[in-house]
Amino acid sequence: MEKETSYILHFKDVTLKDVPYVGGKNAALGEMISGIVPMGINVPEGFAITAHAYRHFLKSSGLEEKIKKILSDLDTNSLKNLQKHGKKVRSIILKAKLPQDLEIAIRDAYMGLGDKAMVAVRSSATAEDLPGASFAGQQETYLNVVGLKDVLESTKKCIASLFTDRAISYRQDKGFSHFDVALSVGVQRMVKTDTASSGVMFTIDTESGFEKLIVINSSYGLGEYVVQGTVTPDEFIVFKPLLADGKRPIISKKLGAKSKKLARDSKGNNVSVEVSLEDRNKFSLSDDEILQLAKWGKQIEEFFSGKYDRLQPMDIEWGKDGDDGQLYILQARPETVHSVEGHVTVDYRLKEKGEKITEGAAVGSKIAVGKARVIEDVKDIGKFKKDEILVTQITDPDWEPIMKIASAIITDKGGRTSHAAIVSRELGIPCIVGTETATQVLKTGEEVTVDCASGDTGMVYRGKLDFEKEEHKLDKIPELKTKIMLNIGTSDEAFRHWRLPVQGVGLGRLEFIIASHIQAHPRALMDLEKIKAEGKHPEIAAKLEKISAAYEDKSQYYVDTLAQGMAKIAATFYPHPVIIRFSDFKTNEYRTLLGGELYEPEEENPMIGWRGASRYYHPDFKEAFGLEVKAMKKAREEMGLNNIIPMIPFCRTVEEGEKVVEVMKVNGLDREKDPNLKIYVMCEIPANIILVDEFLEVFDGYSIGSNDLSQLTLGLDRDSAIVAKVGNENNEAVKKSIAQVIKKVKEKGKYIGICGQAPSDYPDFAQFLVDQDIDSMSLSPDTVIRTIKMVAEKEKSKK
Repeated sequence: MEKETSYILHFKDVTLKDVPYVGGKNAALGEMISGIVPMGINVPEGFAITAHAYRHFLKSSGLEEKIKKILSDLDTNSLKNLQKHGKKVRSIILKAKLPQDLEIAIRDAYMGLGDKAMVAVRSSATAEDLPGASFAGQQETYLNVVGLKDVLESTKKCIASLFTDRAISYRQDKGFSHFDVALSVGVQRMVKTDTASSGVMFTIDTESGFEKLIVINSSYGLGEYVVQGTVTPDEFIVFKPLLADGKRPIISKKLGAKSKKLARDSKGNNVSVEVSLEDRNKFSLSDDEILQLAKWGKQIEEFFSGKYDRLQPMDIEWGKDGDDGQLYILQARPETVHSVEGHVTVDYRLKEKGEKITEGAAVGSKIAVGKARVIEDVKDIGKFKKDEILVTQITDPDWEPIMKIASAIITDKGGRTSHAAIVSRELGIPCIVGTETATQVLKTGEEVTVDCASGDTGMVYRGKLDFEKEEHKLDKIPELKTKIMLNIGTSDEAFRHWRLPVQGVGLGRLEFIIASHIQAHPRALMDLEKIKAEGKHPEIAAKLEKISAAYEDKSQYYVDTLAQGMAKIAATFYPHPVIIRFSDFKTNEYRTLLGGELYEPEEENPMIGWRGASRYYHPDFKEAFGLEVKAMKKAREEMGLNNIIPMIPFCRTVEEGEKVVEVMKVNGLDREKDPNLKIYVMCEIPANIILVDEFLEVFDGYSIGSNDLSQLTLGLDRDSAIVAKVGNENNEAVKKSIAQVIKKVKEKGKYIGICGQAPSDYPDFAQFLVDQDIDSMSLSPDTVIRTIKMVAEKEKSKK
């Protein structure tokens, strides 16, 4: 029988050409069964009930004409009208009987899996999962279905779900006819994830569109809770290009709350189960499993990119079977949000500070202001008004009629792959998920600002804050002799800037990673057992235990978190050089970290006190510095990001430099063993200029820190507002020093760049640096495009 007239098609007989017969989801499954299973990727078998079977059901039962009549006066702008019509259509479908010949065909196919086979029954619309129109999630899925009777009933429920309120509304808004779209139903052998873990995987960063990443969300139990946003899952990020090199490039691991899981009880029903505290504090996948999934994700993307004849990022569902311990790919569909992006980026920036009310994971990179509307039950969505900010616990597709008119969305629960996150990306509005407190601390009617433009963490501020946005066209950037690099604050910023036309990072600050991700003094973590035993600081001990709960070895927690932070920066701009400066906290800043007051002295002038190189070889900090070195070694060697270049800050003497290099060597960063390893030093003390020849016997390059160099050349306290106007980097003494050191370093054939704020703040200073033929300028992200244009004009005038 021809495919177009078949009621049943087995996945093994289906390809992407069969989308009109089995829908996008089932067609992709068919391609995977025949194309990627031979690669060693596990995909459960099954079959599709075709679109022809769907149309046969509608026509033979007279449903088609009845549905057309019901929808003839549909108005999706009226919530009551939409709900009334949707309910009527679903009701008549569920009451209708499947044709006998279709029942027989389904029975025979199901029996081929086993008469008591446990299956998942999923809908697959024929317009679903097409690049540019994401219908994913519009229809229903039924899990743990056992027996022919339940398979038949679930099939009808899937067909009825083609006419849920949200699906009707979505088609109408996208311009699809309700009868151009048909439904296929996929019946697939169940993977018993209820006793293991499951989740979703994207072969692209869903926030920034960065194509070199694989993002995996994982939680315990059936995957519905991850998709629905009921739980905040674990999140793992893997750098794709280095997977093929045998490295272990897991560049980020975030522990999710995972407070609940969807499991199967003894009667076969899906039930919500509390997850033990012990399991919550563990990652739901091992590193080997993360890497296995990532490799599969890369293979699946490459496979489908070949089918589409272009790079096609994929949205993949996966599960781990609790019985056999194996991983399985359950679904794969094209990622549809970033597939239509061009060469224009828009940067949003707050222009003023505000009072933070709550925070969560940022989705998108925009800012919105508006009045909050707290809605805890979907039955109350009729109260929502256009351009309000939706505040709720979680969303599912039933919320979509109001999500499309919201200016922003804030949820208590969920991760970056939850329903709220996915829909917000598609709508192009900012969203903050997993706040845990939004519905308690926000009030209906109060004006708030939603900031998703300042990193991975989204902030909700009280009141209407002023912000600006700047558009950059990235397809008309001139090539320069002077390398333009980037200054990065927190590692969370990095992915957002991957499109900027820079040639690496001139300054990645390790202390920013410590402050934002670790938040604890390294020695306090190293001494946690001792602090607990002494019992003098129980609050500090409890907080230290909480932030490092996933690790028994607290030193390893520190190493891994630092390694992942710098790896995110290095991966974003790989293979360009990424200069990571070791921690440059002053003693007063170290004291603000958790446990810091137990180890740090109080200094009258910490700006010129115990900081930088002088800490690294000191007996009171040498071991803690060793953790920073081990973290960098892990990122360079285990993850494979050997574009990372370590840099030493505030090195007062040549002897200090030699001592630090020796400590680095002891902890695994050794230029004799790794010929590709270079070590740079900050040029920010007059001694670095006066003794440039001697310092360059120890180091491979200089990076000018114009802030401290100006302070120490002019005798200024840069934290003092009183003397701030006396001078800055444009002072002739500072400029002459910089011109002198650039010339000397270039004569030595070594690297010389600048990572201080001066070229970002003063365009004329950037022109001065071009005149001196500096190798590179590292800039703040918001000044990159402007400075590139200026440097291009300057270089052109020099020719």
